[in-house]
Amino acid sequence: MFDQETPLPPCNFVIFGATGNLATIKLLPALYRLELAGKLPEGLNFVAFARREWDDAGWRDNVRKLLADKLKADGDALERFVSRFDYLRGDLDDPEAYHRLKEVLAKPKLGVCSNVVFYLAIKPTDFSAVIKNLDGAGLSKPRGLHRIVVEKPFGTDIESAQMLNQLLHRYFDESQIFRIDHYMGKETVQNLLVFRFANTLIEPLWNRNYIDHVQITVAENLGIEKRADYYDKAGALRDMLQNHLMQLLTLVGMEPPPALEADALRDEKVKVLRSIRPISKRSVHAHAFRAQYKAGQVNGQPAAGYQDETGVEPDSVTETFAAAKFYIDNWRWRGVPFYLRTGKRLKQGLSMIALRLRHPPQQLFRETPLETLEPNWIVLSIQPDESMHMEIHAKQPGLDMNTRVVKLNASFRNPDENPLDAYEALLLDVIEGDGTLFIRFDEVEWAWRVVDPILKYWAQERDFIHTYAAGGWGPIEANRLFDDEDTEWRNEV
Repeated sequence: MFDQETPLPPCNFVIFGATGNLATIKLLPALYRLELAGKLPEGLNFVAFARREWDDAGWRDNVRKLLADKLKADGDALERFVSRFDYLRGDLDDPEAYHRLKEVLAKPKLGVCSNVVFYLAIKPTDFSAVIKNLDGAGLSKPRGLHRIVVEKPFGTDIESAQMLNQLLHRYFDESQIFRIDHYMGKETVQNLLVFRFANTLIEPLWNRNYIDHVQITVAENLGIEKRADYYDKAGALRDMLQNHLMQLLTLVGMEPPPALEADALRDEKVKVLRSIRPISKRSVHAHAFRAQYKAGQVNGQPAAGYQDETGVEPDSVTETFAAAKFYIDNWRWRGVPFYLRTGKRLKQGLSMIALRLRHPPQQLFRETPLETLEPNWIVLSIQPDESMHMEIHAKQPGLDMNTRVVKLNASFRNPDENPLDAYEALLLDVIEGDGTLFIRFDEVEWAWRVVDPILKYWAQERDFIHTYAAGGWGPIEANRLFDDEDTEWRNEV
C-alpha cells in the first residue's frame, strides 16, 4: 500500500484505450488529482495509446479540455500534467504499433526508466491482442519492473477466467499482473484490516460465538447508464457480487495474515473462498435470488424499466438485483450466514458491511416494558460516507426501564483531512509496484467457483424472474434467503 513517506520511483505509464470511457471518466481525472496533490513522482511519464489521428499536441489539447470540463483545473498543475504525455496512434491488433511503442519508451525522456506500467483500459475481448503484441515487441519480460494492469471483469465464468489467467501467465509472471478492483482502494475497506487486527476490543467478538449473521450490501440508485451492451450479457451477479462483494466477504472472514504483505494477505483471502460451502443445483433456490427493475421513481424522477432501456433486449431476463447466502465452513464462522445483496435503481446509493451480534443468553428485562431488545450491530459504511459505528443499548433517563440505541461512532479522519479516493490510492500502488490490494489469479478462480453453480442454474431457468419497482429496496421475496423470520435487510447505515 502506498507509503506517503517513501518517494515513488520514476515510471513510464502506458494507457491502452486512452480515449475510451474508463480512461476519460476514471483514470485521467484520478491521475490529475494526484498531480494537484503533489503525489506524482518527478520522473513519471505517460504514453497514451489510441486509434484517433492525433499528435502529441492534439492529445494534450484534448486532455486540457477534458479536465477543464470535469474538474476545477489549476493552470500550473494542468500544464505540468499534460507535459508528461506522449501520444501514440495505433490499432490494438497491429504488431507494428507495439514496435513503435518500444521506440517511444526508448526516447531520451523515457528511456532512462526501467519501471513500466501497461494499463489495459480496454474491453476484455481486446486483452489477448495487446498481451501477445507486447510480448512480440519484447515488452512483456524485459529487464526492470514491467507490469500489466487489467480491470474487471476477469472472465465471465470459471472457464473463461482460467483461460484469461493462462493467457496472462504465458507472457507475464504473476508478480507482474495487477488485477484491479477499485473497492479495495476505499478507506473503509482498508480500515477494516486495522479495525479487526489492531484492536483487542473487536477480535474476540469476530466469530460464530458472537456474530449472528453478516450482511454486505452494495446498492445503486443509478441504472445501467448506457452500458446495455455489456450489462445485458453480464447482470448483477457477474458485474458486482462475484467481485466487489466477494472481496468484502473475504476481508470480513479472513484470519490475521502473518504480515501485511501482498501474498500473505491474498493467502488468507483465498482460504476464505475455499472454505465457502458449495451450492448444489438443488439448493440454488434457497441460496440465491434475482430480480429485474421495472418502471418507477428514483429521487422523485421517473425511471424507465430495465427492458425499456436503450440497447436492452425487450424480453431480457438479465438480473439487475442479486442476493445470495453463503456459509464459510471453518472454525471461526461455521453456521454464520453471510448475506450479500446488490442492485441497480434502488432507493439510494449505499454500500456497507453490517454484522449483527447475537442476543444475550438470558433476557433480564422480562418484567419491564422491554419485552424485546434490538440486536447490537457493528456497521462499516463505504458509501455514501466512509465510517464505522457500533449500536448498543443504554437506559433512557427516567423512572421506567426503557432503553434507546446508542451509536458509538468511529471517525476515520479529521474534517480538514482530504484522503485519496480509491482509484488514486490504487494507481499510486501500481506505480510503486505494490500488489497488496490487488487480486491474485487463484482469488479470481475461487470466487468464480463459488458463484458458478448459481450462474448455470439461472441460465437454464429463464422462464421467470422477479421484478421490483425502481426507487425501492428491491422485492420483498428476497427475504426468503434469511434463516430466521426476525431477520430483514438493513437499509440504512
